[in-house]
Amino acid sequence: MLKTRFTELLGIEHPIVQGGMQWVGRAELAAAVSEAGGLGIITALTQPTPDDLRKEIARARTLTKKPIAVNLTILPTIKPPPYAEYRQAIIDSGIKIVETAGNKPQEHVDEFKKHGIKVIHKCTSVRHALSAERMGVDAISIDGFECAGHPGEDDVPGLILIPAAADKVKIPMIASGGFGDGRGLAAALTLGAEGINMGTRFMATKESPIHQLVKEQIVANDERATELIFRTMRNTSRVAKNPISTQVVAMEKEGAKFEDVRDLVAGARGKQVYATGDWKDGIWTAGQIQGLIHDIPTCAELITRIVRDAEEIIRGRLESMIVGGKRQGAAA
Repeated sequence: MLKTRFTELLGIEHPIVQGGMQWVGRAELAAAVSEAGGLGIITALTQPTPDDLRKEIARARTLTKKPIAVNLTILPTIKPPPYAEYRQAIIDSGIKIVETAGNKPQEHVDEFKKHGIKVIHKCTSVRHALSAERMGVDAISIDGFECAGHPGEDDVPGLILIPAAADKVKIPMIASGGFGDGRGLAAALTLGAEGINMGTRFMATKESPIHQLVKEQIVANDERATELIFRTMRNTSRVAKNPISTQVVAMEKEGAKFEDVRDLVAGARGKQVYATGDWKDGIWTAGQIQGLIHDIPTCAELITRIVRDAEEIIRGRLESMIVGGKRQGAAA
């Protein structure tokens, strides 16, 4: 078993977290991940109302008694959702771990901390991680450029971003973006992280609440099958490559504004992709890790395999490369 400050902080068995994904982070997936020893996350804003979130949390609790987290993402929108009411639903439901993401979460962090809730904040840069640490969060999830969704605007890949953050962040930190197997977990630990966060990899599991055809397309895709949309608007988002995302990129190159692509990128249209399986007919989120996803296991099978493979790499392959002399503390 791999024990880190992160697993000890949250009382989980394995340093593996399921990302809080819009339309995907539902009770059945979060509970399956937590039941397998990782940390499952319900996405608050996937639920249409705060009361629906309460019901979803209650549903997850019928599936597992292990710790479950909730993601609350704060995004700049013309008509923001009632964040304070979603926050209260999380508190009222007795959730003890929250993942925050997005802009200016201080108000929410302060309120969660008042109720003894551990807060993990998702960041895409070292400077934002340090700001969140000063804000009082308990852990950081650092997102490399390979990630699905919003990678920020610095374009720093995980191989650089993780150790750069580890050099400066003092609280527990997990790595996100480009993780899907034991090699990735071992690498993240070596680079200074204390666990990994996986989104796209958990989409392609049996318990994932998306259409089978989308799961199969993730398996079929390679590491090149993503597009970066909204680059010209400095709100970059990595999504699956399909006719719609390719069209959006082409329109942006011709100077299109958000209003020009609004109908193509509508969230309701992306939600339908997951419901109908027509992966070509909307924008949906996926990371470059698609190139390393080759099957659709259960969450338990996936987590067991990742931990086993990481342990074998750390104990076997890496140690076997050390030559000359004895390791400190080794028997004579």
